[in-house]
Amino acid sequence: MLKDEWFTVSQIDRNTYAISELGHWEKVHSFLLIGQNKAALIDTGLGIDNLKRITDQLTSLPIDVITTHVHSDHIGSHGAYTRIFVHAYEEEWLKTGIVGLSLEQIRANTARDITIPVPATFNPTTYTPFMGVPTGVLHDGDEIALGNRTLQVYHTPGHSPGHIVIFDRQTGYLFTGDLLYDTTPIYAFYPTTSPVDLVNSLERITQISGVTMIYGSHHTLGITPAIFEEVKRATRYLRQQDLIRFGTGIHTFEGFSIQF
Repeated sequence: MLKDEWFTVSQIDRNTYAISELGHWEKVHSFLLIGQNKAALIDTGLGIDNLKRITDQLTSLPIDVITTHVHSDHIGSHGAYTRIFVHAYEEEWLKTGIVGLSLEQIRANTARDITIPVPATFNPTTYTPFMGVPTGVLHDGDEIALGNRTLQVYHTPGHSPGHIVIFDRQTGYLFTGDLLYDTTPIYAFYPTTSPVDLVNSLERITQISGVTMIYGSHHTLGITPAIFEEVKRATRYLRQQDLIRFGTGIHTFEGFSIQF
């Protein structure tokens, strides 16, 4: 498998790769899905190093970048690619900047708690998240055809207004971005988040049939769909206890937690 000083590449199957930044406290994963005619890259990481160096070694096909949401740890290498897609609700964020987070806060979050040497090209004092015009916008229900595999877009707001998850129909992989992962809390406590939408989105993805594996954008690489039963229990509990609102804190369940 490909070796790199910053990125860790894991082959999920013959045509699917996780490209991870495990030396950073956020343990970010981006995903390369290779089809017959083109490839899809789900997010582009932190931007501490250039992700394109990795994808160039994994495929020569044209790449569509599919953005789960416009937060800095998911759009870091967007500028290295020519075809970028984002949900319509976050098109302006991609063009003009992420709402609700100052540049100083983004720089501090990006530079802290790094456990391996960073590239010489990374300067936390000048680090700036990507801004640019997307190639196109996505909506709920859109399909992205790669040739021999089709990706379906689900609009799953809550963590951010235009957050999406991507379902690969051929493999059953569900890429959940920041909607569902483990180890640290999934969150909806910023003004641009919505606790109600997050819970509704979590409930919605449990209804997707044919899911064989869940790939969140942080921490553990691959969660079995058995977690959906706990997600259903969690959403019922949060509603019954009237906890789906800002300021109720961290709510811990089996395999994941949520912070409002």
